[in-house]
Amino acid sequence: MTRAWIWSINLCILLLLLLALGTIFSLTRGAETTLLNCSSELYEPGDGAQAKQYLLVDLVTKGKRAQMHYRYFNLDGSLAGSISMEGELKASAGAGNRYSIAIHSKEEKTAKNGAPKPMHMNYVSYVSGLNLSGKGLHEIELEILELDKARDYAIVLFQPSNTVCGCRLIH
Repeated sequence: MTRAWIWSINLCILLLLLLALGTIFSLTRGAETTLLNCSSELYEPGDGAQAKQYLLVDLVTKGKRAQMHYRYFNLDGSLAGSISMEGELKASAGAGNRYSIAIHSKEEKTAKNGAPKPMHMNYVSYVSGLNLSGKGLHEIELEILELDKARDYAIVLFQPSNTVCGCRLIH
């Protein structure tokens, strides 16, 4: 093989590599990433005004891609279960302070000690499972009820679970 042939092959490989890097950069460059880290106390009927569990919800969006993670904890800090969902952001907060997310898949984990799942987790699991098996997607709507941009804090209503959480905003 001649040196010119080897140089032309190396140049072609270099050009393909630069093209691949340029494509990856252009796909990830414009995607805005947002993280909501939310928490709420969960109460169950008939127990007066005492919280039974805590709920932490993380929402991560990058471009149109969305992930939601519901994590449930008992009052002693032990994990009571979790639900992780993936989907697509349909509308952003610019649309009347509402996010609309179409969930396409979910994964659930229960507590290792065999304790019963929190009522809220049962409800989210049931409704999302019903929608995913029937329609192939589960729609979640988040409404920002109150927003303090100076402190990066929001009060958010999650539907259909009718849960109000305090959230930290991370851009």
